[in-house]
Amino acid sequence: MGVEVDTRILALALARMVSALANSFLVVVLPLYIGQVVALPGFVGTTVRAGGLAFTLQPELLIGVVLSLFGFLNSFGQPFTGRWSDRVGKRKRFLLLGLGIVAVGSAGYIVFRSYLAVLAMRAIQGVGAAFTIPMTVALVNEYSAPGERGSNFGLFNTFRLLGFGTGPLVAGSVVAAGPYRVAGATVSGFDAAFLVAVTGAVLSFILIVLLISDPEEAQAAAGDDISIQVRNADGPGLDPVFALGLGTVVMALGIAIYAPLANVINSQLGQGNFLFSVQFGATVLANVLFQLPFGRLSDSYGRRPFLVGGFVLLLPTTIAQGFVPRVPASLFGAAIGPPELMILLRFLQGVAVAAVFAPSLALAGDFAREGESGSTLSLLTMGFGLGIALGTLLSGILVGLGFAVPFVVATIGGVGGLGLVVTQVTEAPVDPTPTPETGD
Repeated sequence: MGVEVDTRILALALARMVSALANSFLVVVLPLYIGQVVALPGFVGTTVRAGGLAFTLQPELLIGVVLSLFGFLNSFGQPFTGRWSDRVGKRKRFLLLGLGIVAVGSAGYIVFRSYLAVLAMRAIQGVGAAFTIPMTVALVNEYSAPGERGSNFGLFNTFRLLGFGTGPLVAGSVVAAGPYRVAGATVSGFDAAFLVAVTGAVLSFILIVLLISDPEEAQAAAGDDISIQVRNADGPGLDPVFALGLGTVVMALGIAIYAPLANVINSQLGQGNFLFSVQFGATVLANVLFQLPFGRLSDSYGRRPFLVGGFVLLLPTTIAQGFVPRVPASLFGAAIGPPELMILLRFLQGVAVAAVFAPSLALAGDFAREGESGSTLSLLTMGFGLGIALGTLLSGILVGLGFAVPFVVATIGGVGGLGLVVTQVTEAPVDPTPTPETGD
């Protein structure tokens, strides 16, 4: 199905790609930075007992707290910022404010070195992201004709994930190649990575200023009575968009448990940081390759088949990762050992996420009423951020009970997500006729 690309959506996608690349630098760099530079509190390494359970407070827990704080503040802020922007109808203003806040937080890592300061900077970035993410998806939705929504969200997510997937592959090299000499000053590898994050936010800011404007229809339709609907107004059960938001939480949790376990995974699989980066990026690469095709196909064949199929694939690819260290190195021959098997599983997990995410956003857009894109779609973007936050936090806690435990718990959550999609999510009627706003 041929679809003409709206240049405004392409501009949003490029801006999101740049900022995602910068943020993914920090996802990889901050665990290394905390482990190698930041002085950790004295309670690290002690064992906590609760009932019959005991787990050790490992550095991964503190790493998980830093990474998850961004997600929690980002996620819980999105319904409020999304609703606020619906009321005033000014997406661009909120978007620029958020990018400015993110840039300030990124620059703070260069100045402040303590663990509490790192925690505070990550919190500032989380607040900034709460102003950027709902606005970008709302604009994509408002720029899209109903029959092209899946394609446009697929394109947007492809660029976003291209940036997010490229960052980890480059971040380690930037840190390792430091220190640098810049204008007579010495810049460490970590500071260079933080400067990349600042630059990404600034470039995104410039793209938005030059190429994006608020849709007139969104400004005219903005109202004061914007509410989140939990129950289905047309029958029993949950509202389909709310159910999609819950499903997005467990989907994101399943992919987020990996990042905080870098040191543990490297030890378990007998590999270095490069292979871990490849494994981390494999999920993102699959998303880059499949977001647009799945989104476009969902415009023709409906959203729900892709949602169900994605969750079905998500379950085995998630739980199997927890048992890769137990696979004999010779099981698949000399060419495929445990590290290579992990790459394959992570790639297939990314295919599953691609089948869910773009059609989910498109379906939420199908259900969104005029002037309510920010609050409606923020349920899904909030769910994704919340899942990332929970995954990174729980991963550091659960790994103390055994390497496989985080993956098993994430799979159980995925079963719940599949149940929600099967029982609570329905298709929305789609009018394939383009609207005047989408013509470009």
